[in-house]
Amino acid sequence: MIGWLQGRLAEPWQQAHRCGALLICQGVGYEVQLTLRQWRRLPEEGCDLGLHIHHSIRDDGWTLYGFPDRQERDLFRELVAVSGVGPQMALGLLGALEVPDLVRAIVHADLRSLCLAPGVGKRTAERLSVELRARLQERFAGLVDPLEDDGGPGETPDGAPSAPCREEVQITLVALGYEPLEIHRALRAVAAGLDASAGADDWIRESLRWLSRAVA
Repeated sequence: MIGWLQGRLAEPWQQAHRCGALLICQGVGYEVQLTLRQWRRLPEEGCDLGLHIHHSIRDDGWTLYGFPDRQERDLFRELVAVSGVGPQMALGLLGALEVPDLVRAIVHADLRSLCLAPGVGKRTAERLSVELRARLQERFAGLVDPLEDDGGPGETPDGAPSAPCREEVQITLVALGYEPLEIHRALRAVAAGLDASAGADDWIRESLRWLSRAVA
């Protein structure tokens, strides 16, 4: 498996929504697909270029996907492991959002930001958040630290529901059209009135009451 390539940039290319570069390594040319953001940041032709590679092997051929650092490549691999998310959609997500922003959008169920990527609809965005939230929180912990000030969607206030319960509440409220910051504030507001035994349904009901009053 190819995990890293370093050579001379010979020919950036773009075909429809796909873009990439021909990388010459010791006399051999490798076609590597890139995110649009990385493609736009390529150096001039003839310059040295090193890329972390995801090597995809399928019955119809081999494809190389290149990334400027290991962190971005690892996130790409997490994305394509989600049902319904193929390599082109994963490249689109990484092209639309920087790695820290994409991780936070998935962890905090920021569907609006996720849907900025080409081909990503609300259902796919919800699936990304449900399937990857816990893994990305663990793997990219440094990118999802609690926010400061009034708190933010990533903060866990005192008296908040347990992690599985909180996730269910967030996914439900996001599906109803509420933004992550609104949900966070609602959870903070209703925490004092709920005891530790309260289930997800209780948190959802009280949060909806608070939200309905907040927007009235």
